[in-house]
Amino acid sequence: MSDDLDKALDWLGRPIACSDCPHQDRLADGRCEPLRACVHDRYAKRVERFFQWNGDLAGEHLDHPYFEVRANAARVAPIFLLPRLTEDPDETVRAVAARRLPRRLLLKLRDDPDREVRIAVAVRLEDADLAPLMRDPDYSVRLRVARRVPDGMLPAMMHDEDPEVRLEVARRIGLEWLMSMAWDDSSRVRLEVVKRLPPEKLGALVKDPDWCVRFVVASRVAPDDLEPLTHDPVEEVRSVARQRWAGQAAANDLIPD
Repeated sequence: MSDDLDKALDWLGRPIACSDCPHQDRLADGRCEPLRACVHDRYAKRVERFFQWNGDLAGEHLDHPYFEVRANAARVAPIFLLPRLTEDPDETVRAVAARRLPRRLLLKLRDDPDREVRIAVAVRLEDADLAPLMRDPDYSVRLRVARRVPDGMLPAMMHDEDPEVRLEVARRIGLEWLMSMAWDDSSRVRLEVVKRLPPEKLGALVKDPDWCVRFVVASRVAPDDLEPLTHDPVEEVRSVARQRWAGQAAANDLIPD
């Protein structure tokens, strides 16, 4: 069985003939090569390499019928030629354009039907321009937003339906809001919360249903709130609580009356 990788075929499966190519002059000076760098080849990597070697030809291939040609041309074409690609029928092409277009042109792509395009937009927009994407229907878009919005906008995402998004919020949100996430449904979110809360705030979480959360609480909580954790049903939690309790008692014995 022959290997198609060893055949120069175009995107329609037809054999490629260098003699028919309008760029055959570039073959002689090494700027294209069959099965390695060819704008007509159906394999994206070979098309990509062609435009890496022949960036000056990218602009004239933005209307090519094969989406891989348009997408790879868009990576290196002059930026002033890219705005029309926001209406390209293929999401890969629109996503490439989104990674290069100026901010004012990115705004219209916030409502793109494809999530990969909206992700590309989310990783480039800033501040208030990200606000509409905070309610995006796809969690992966909202996750990128949670990583980029200013701290002051994060409280609006504290109750996101996806725990991965809330976890990112818990990592970044200001301490004045963090306690509001201490009763989140996700133990991973609560674990992040107790890692960041000041020790004097952790007393309210000594009975958290997840022992991993209680373990961190026992490791960090203010000494006055340790006692309930010395009777915890989980040995690891009891152990760290009792060690700290004993250490605190020993320290108190050293304090003169």
